[in-house]
Amino acid sequence: MDKPGLTASLVAGGVAGVSVDLILFPLDTIKTRLQSPQGFNKAGGFRGIYAGVPSAAIGSFPNAAAFFLTYEYVKWFLHTDSASCFVPVKHMLAASAGEVVACLIRVPSEVVKQRAQVSASSRTFQIFSNILYEEGIQGLYRGYKSTVLREIPFSLIQFPLWEYLKALWSWRQDHVVDSWQSAVCGAFAGGFAAAVTTPLDVAKTRIMLAKIVCRCLPTNGSHQPGRVHLSGCLRPNLQPAVRSGQKEPLMWSDCTCASLKEEAVVWTLPSGTNMSSLNKKPRSNATDD
Repeated sequence: MDKPGLTASLVAGGVAGVSVDLILFPLDTIKTRLQSPQGFNKAGGFRGIYAGVPSAAIGSFPNAAAFFLTYEYVKWFLHTDSASCFVPVKHMLAASAGEVVACLIRVPSEVVKQRAQVSASSRTFQIFSNILYEEGIQGLYRGYKSTVLREIPFSLIQFPLWEYLKALWSWRQDHVVDSWQSAVCGAFAGGFAAAVTTPLDVAKTRIMLAKIVCRCLPTNGSHQPGRVHLSGCLRPNLQPAVRSGQKEPLMWSDCTCASLKEEAVVWTLPSGTNMSSLNKKPRSNATDD
């Protein structure tokens, strides 16, 4: 088997990826808002359906190019006879390798894009800057594992099915399929794979959309007040001494973070505050100052 045209795979895959992502972007926005934990209407409904398109436009070409480049190379590297029963396995391994590589580019773009889709009033660059400021580089890779766990099953279904349908159609008409016939096979394979992996896609979307909550105290052992980045749903659980603290616009940089989806504010904690009090269940008679 000849070595694949890697340049052709890179360019063709990149152009195809950009075309598909931009043409279908409104549908992707609607899907993200439907999967959002805040609900379709609160996430923006049908308003601003092109919110986040700069992120998609920037990330689509390198993402798709990296996938198809890896996919074609691994298929060539794992070459088997066309009649071998291992051909579907080769396609599965190639697709899985392609997804792992492509997700290194796709996930940062996807995080920014999806947060912009449910916050149409915020600009894409502003969301990107906020992620870097509040969460660091790791914030851009939020949901990487869940994305890979969704994309690999998707590709394990889509690409072997796509290759099988093309081979079947070629055999029936006694010549290689045309471009439009390959597209029909791909549409059917992709639609079927998407339907099967939708639950994983919902989980991935909600992880990427989750807000960050940081609980921060000085690490030098001093008695200085600490700051805590609290979810609105946790504020009623604070002790009176804590609830009387003054709001501050900044956070300590050395903090550990946990995921929460509610909007957060920052509170100054008096020295000696018991952090375990923040984990108590909400009281029905609690009031928020």
